[in-house]
Amino acid sequence: MKTAALGLTTVLVIASGSFGPAKAEAPRLLVPGYEAAGDLPGAHELPDPATDYKVVFAAGQDAKNPGDVNPMLPSIARYLNTLGKYGVPREHRHLVIMFHQRTPGIDIVMTNEAYRAKHGRDNPNVALLHALKQAGVDIRVCGQGLVANKIDPKEVNPDVQVDLWAMTTLVNLQLKGYVRVG
Repeated sequence: MKTAALGLTTVLVIASGSFGPAKAEAPRLLVPGYEAAGDLPGAHELPDPATDYKVVFAAGQDAKNPGDVNPMLPSIARYLNTLGKYGVPREHRHLVIMFHQRTPGIDIVMTNEAYRAKHGRDNPNVALLHALKQAGVDIRVCGQGLVANKIDPKEVNPDVQVDLWAMTTLVNLQLKGYVRVG
């Protein structure tokens, strides 16, 4: 009887196991709605989980059409998702977006209410800025750019930090080892 019970237990244990290749779970996107870079067999220079990524994006693009999301933001979301896909841990992801005076449409850093009052439509960037902030991206705007564009700092989205001057921020971050993109 003990032999039959042992045999049945062995069959149940084996039957509950997985046979064949295990299915890999799709990596969770750090910024939902934006894909990571696609796989490319044989590609070199993949993200390295051991590297400390310090990157400051100097935002200098504007949306082609009013009401469109700033084209740099989806690129940053995709880059962040690519780092996540390759296992770069949060403590090794130091990404900063710096909106400055030369950023056409610097008003994308405004709250939805302030943007709507100025343009008569919702700010299309609010949701993506918030998602990037939630994913650990540091978002900043040049105070001098706000002054030049007559934007009251009280009208700036709470996900965005107001700095004195983009020049100071960019220099300080580069002196701390950040790579500038844009």
